[in-house]
Amino acid sequence: MEDYLLTVAEVAKRLCTDKNTVYKLIKSGELKTLKLKSYKVRNLEIQRFLAENEGKDLNEIIK
Repeated sequence: MEDYLLTVAEVAKRLCTDKNTVYKLIKSGELKTLKLKSYKVRNLEIQRFLAENEGKDLNEIIK
């Protein structure tokens, strides 16, 4: 799988959510990031997050 960086807006689009939710996932430690002026998330990190959280209810984390 190819690895590349995504912006918070791109991550939100991939996860079908909004940027605020992505920031909450970052703050909670659920998503690991790089900070290059702004947060960037590796494509492989998105794949890991989806695989580890499939079937889980993450509403408690993003409150």
